[in-house]
Amino acid sequence: MKRGRAILLLPVLTGILAVSVMAGFLFGSVRFSLSEIVSALFTEDGDASIRLILLQLRLPRILAAGLAGAGLSVAGLLLQTATDNDLCSPSVMGVNAGAGFAVMLCMCVFPMLHAWLPAMAFAGAAFTTLLVLGMSFSSAGRGIRTKVILSGVAVAALFNAGISLLSQLYPDVLPSYAAFSAGGFRDIYADALIVPGSMILVGILAAELLSPKLNVLCLGDDLAMGLGVAVKPLRFVALALASALCGAVVSFAGLLGFVGLIVPHMARRLAGHDIRLLIPVSVVSGATLVILSDLVARTLFSPAELPAGILMAALGAPFFLYLLFRRRRV
Repeated sequence: MKRGRAILLLPVLTGILAVSVMAGFLFGSVRFSLSEIVSALFTEDGDASIRLILLQLRLPRILAAGLAGAGLSVAGLLLQTATDNDLCSPSVMGVNAGAGFAVMLCMCVFPMLHAWLPAMAFAGAAFTTLLVLGMSFSSAGRGIRTKVILSGVAVAALFNAGISLLSQLYPDVLPSYAAFSAGGFRDIYADALIVPGSMILVGILAAELLSPKLNVLCLGDDLAMGLGVAVKPLRFVALALASALCGAVVSFAGLLGFVGLIVPHMARRLAGHDIRLLIPVSVVSGATLVILSDLVARTLFSPAELPAGILMAALGAPFFLYLLFRRRRV
């Protein structure tokens, strides 16, 4: 990628993100003008009800959508880099299924612990990651990247079967799980974002610190080992970091799908293949995509509201098919 284009890319994408954030404040079930927003936020005689809506409802949603988009995008980039498979995503790794099973199990067996559902989602994602990585790295030899994908598919199928079984045994909890599985940011509060948001920011920073070695990993295992990179530990750390990011997002956004698949491909089209640049581009692009998806979801059929995950699925499924058909032509 040319240096001049790289210098201009991030400011342009950041400007688009800023416009998306402003649109998130302006539009909703109740629309405000820019002057009303400025008056409510920055003057003492501003409308208190508008200030309440902006700070207590719309700001947490925008923050949550931005964090979710950034976290899932970087997680998808790490997964695709570590496995050398551009179809890899949190869903393929089974992380979403593991988190969903943990939430479903908690709602069925321990319904009094409803406040612990985010923690259970994170625990399920972390356990799934350890299980998949343990299965993948337990045997010696090559083919680790293939083993990760196959292990993730098998574990996802197992947990999805468990979810189906629990839904048959406890049909009363199915509506609550349906809202979680769709993914979205309704009824999100700022306090719920402190811990997972901190984890996402730390995870993104750690990914950026790993980016020089990940660039070497993209050259191939043999060449990377010849240049002094410990390939297997690096791949393990990248996968574990990606799953930690996924778990943090799932804990407040539910099973938001396809972000980790779409955004890394968009970022490569824009920024090339340098991981050092791909990570910030993925962060800004992912945040913008999810903020806009949530905005459309809550305004398209206003005052009714769609989960943002439904729109992401509508975008992601055709994109996944496009990647499959493109692979067949190559």
